[in-house]
Amino acid sequence: MELNGLSAIVTGGASGLGAATARALNQAGAKVALFDINQEAGEVLAHEIGGTYCQVDVTDDASVDAGFASARAAHGQERILVNCAGIGKSVKTASRNRETGEVRSYPLDLFDRIIQVNVLGTFRCISKSAAGMLSLDPLETGERGAIVNTASVAATDGQIGQAGYSASKAAIVGMTLPIARDLMNEGIRVNTILPGIFDTPLMAGAPDTIKQALAASVPFPKRFGDPVEYASLALEILRNVYLNGESIRLDGAIRMAPK
Repeated sequence: MELNGLSAIVTGGASGLGAATARALNQAGAKVALFDINQEAGEVLAHEIGGTYCQVDVTDDASVDAGFASARAAHGQERILVNCAGIGKSVKTASRNRETGEVRSYPLDLFDRIIQVNVLGTFRCISKSAAGMLSLDPLETGERGAIVNTASVAATDGQIGQAGYSASKAAIVGMTLPIARDLMNEGIRVNTILPGIFDTPLMAGAPDTIKQALAASVPFPKRFGDPVEYASLALEILRNVYLNGESIRLDGAIRMAPK
């Protein structure tokens, strides 16, 4: 797929992996719309790349519909969707307060929130974007569009406290091939990236000692991934017409320890 001149949407596009991907798509000549709940950051980046910001909550149907309508009004029907919107928080399935002895179970409202954002939010955007892509004529390659999702290495080697997060990311991996098969006769490709430990705002608040230990645990290179490296893979997936229905780890060969 030649990206120049195409319309693209990046969810979670105001920061981290999404922002790096939005910049890379812009540099490749795509017209980029950002879906994000962070209005200030979204508007700043949209201005920087000459794109469009749409304040979107991926858990809300009406919000997503309004975002697609706004993006399409600005740039036309998208042929590219990159799903980077996601959340995560570590909480044990059951735990004991060592000082008081109080026993607590996992707060199910948190589990539900993680699933709503990471799984249903991703699928909601895939389904609505793909429906729009069906209205397009195929390109010379036979494609109508391409979709890239973001899972995590936690999908296969989740750590202590990551039951909700790992479940959500495993679901994204699990639905990649079925969705690619759903859309195969329409010329829409679907792939997923499983990032390892990346230098994103999610990591910014961690103590330096923890960051150093995490970086040292990566076989090679012994550092955090750069969001630019995620963006590079996302663009290669979009460009490579024969890549479909695949989930790809981008992690420096790390296999996460229990904690």
